[in-house]
Amino acid sequence: MPDQPADDGKKKKGGLVKILGLVGAGLGLVVVGLGAGFFIFGNPAPTPSQEIESIIERKLMESGQLAPPPDEEVAAEGEAGAEGAEGEAGPQLNVKEVPEVEVFVTSYYEFPGTFTTNLRNSRKFLQVGIGVSTQYDQKVISNVDSHQLSLRSEILGTIGEFTEEEIQGKAGRDALALRIQAAINARLEVLEGFGGVETVFFTSFILQ
Repeated sequence: MPDQPADDGKKKKGGLVKILGLVGAGLGLVVVGLGAGFFIFGNPAPTPSQEIESIIERKLMESGQLAPPPDEEVAAEGEAGAEGAEGEAGPQLNVKEVPEVEVFVTSYYEFPGTFTTNLRNSRKFLQVGIGVSTQYDQKVISNVDSHQLSLRSEILGTIGEFTEEEIQGKAGRDALALRIQAAINARLEVLEGFGGVETVFFTSFILQ
């Protein structure tokens, strides 16, 4: 008989442990259920009034009456920058290569003083200043300078062959210049074996 109370105590303790275990399991299920419910239902669906307010804000931002939030402004700038970059990378102008052209150096020489002589069948005199040019080497200019006394005589004789009417206007002057060029080159060919004068210029032209 003395052993019976001990068995009753053990039975009571065992029943208490089972009860506590069941309570703990129930609490665990409750916590898990709450957590799942938070993730599932944590973001409740917007009410009709919230949806209307959202639509109004979006329309105002599209019309420029309402500034977008800071994050949206940054995103809009990024999109604009990307569009600008795409525009810069669009069609480009074709670059045409300039062909290399061989350029010759032009040398000039002006006779000192002027040339004055009478015209054929005229009482008037023509006074001109004359220069020449060439794209040959400097030897041509040296020859002109060396033989300028002989060349002056050729030039005066050529001018005297023209009449007053023949030297009128640009056409007349161009014709006189060509005849003087031919006379200079012909004399240089006799003296040096080569002419080389390509153009004759009038630095002054006075008919008196």
